Amino acid sequence: MMHAFCLVFVFQLLSISGAMESGIVGGKKAKPHSRPYMASLQVDGSHKCGGILIREDFVLTAAHCKLPEQMTVVLGAHDVTKKEKSQQRIEVKYHPHPEYNGQFDNDIMLLELKKNATLNKYVKTIGLPMKDNKIPDNIKCDVAGWGKTGKKRPPSHILRETTEKTQSSNECKNKWKEHFNIIHMICTSHTKKKGGVCQGDSGGPLICNTTPQGITAFTEKCDCNDPEYPHVFTKIQAFLPWIKRVMQGLGHAE
Repeated sequence: MMHAFCLVFVFQLLSISGAMESGIVGGKKAKPHSRPYMASLQVDGSHKCGGILIREDFVLTAAHCKLPEQMTVVLGAHDVTKKEKSQQRIEVKYHPHPEYNGQFDNDIMLLELKKNATLNKYVKTIGLPMKDNKIPDNIKCDVAGWGKTGKKRPPSHILRETTEKTQSSNECKNKWKEHFNIIHMICTSHTKKKGGVCQGDSGGPLICNTTPQGITAFTEKCDCNDPEYPHVFTKIQAFLPWIKRVMQGLGHAE
């Protein structure tokens, strides 16, 4: 059963989480603007989720990041509590996956920017995988996000990053049971020392060999840094046809 795992989306506002504004555990501060594709999804100036800019008019994120309030995408940010000159703030239209039902599968969403981002040294797009290939096990991948660095530590307003290793899908299925879809998800192993994603990092990327392969989805809530429980990401490759349709103007915006 779900409660046996303390299962939770990696998002700080869901009622099932009971956790506020947490993020990358461990890791290090990212060099300012070294990840110019990173997006901060905000409501009333407060960071809620991450995302990645995949075209000048589209950000890719998690479907469970959709909130009733109007969201603003902030690009070019390093410190999400400041209005840096590098930042661009753009309102969005939502394109959640049509088969996402509020649970764990199909947890992916495109945000259509109401005006194109201006690409520069602070704001750049990142390319998606070309096709659906098997992602090898045990390779190091980057994760990044804004938020706390531990249970009782204050939020980090600065972008942080660390690495996690891809793990066998069968191992993840054995651990997460019916919550893990082998076709639609990737999972990673992590260590207490290096840490990784936690509540608050939803929608951010899992980047393997410079290519985003996953969108941060869910972890074990009671201790997101427990190495016994792999972190889970929505597998971008599995949704490439849908992403292309939406970006061609064939999606229904909300």
